[in-house]
Amino acid sequence: MIFKWKDNFSIGIEEIDKQHKRLFEIGGEIYNLAILKDGQDHYDEIIRLLNSLKDYTVYHFGFEENLMKKYNYEDIEKHKGQHDKFIEKLNEIETQDIDSRQKKVVLDILDFVINWISSHILGSDFKYKDIIK
Repeated sequence: MIFKWKDNFSIGIEEIDKQHKRLFEIGGEIYNLAILKDGQDHYDEIIRLLNSLKDYTVYHFGFEENLMKKYNYEDIEKHKGQHDKFIEKLNEIETQDIDSRQKKVVLDILDFVINWISSHILGSDFKYKDIIK
């Protein structure tokens, strides 16, 4: 499974790890949709997953940013900028012709989420963990 939680993803802050695990679950749902070869129309499911991903990341980013403010994390603006770019990318995907390009859109979302996890969670999020812990 491509979206299996491993201990090396943990930043050691229980609530953040719980939220990251939920993002992994959504990523797993996207992956499962991407590997389907049933020739069926999955537009509604793509929209549901896209909305789920956006809604949950908005919640998660807000939680994370409030924690950073509370502990006076010095790189909060840079970190928030990365969060904003994530949401912008999801908004950009929503403007595409999803219905006629379903497989491509799902693969784009999957690629984006995989890259986000490896660069943001394992990179940027690890930078604040010691300050907050």
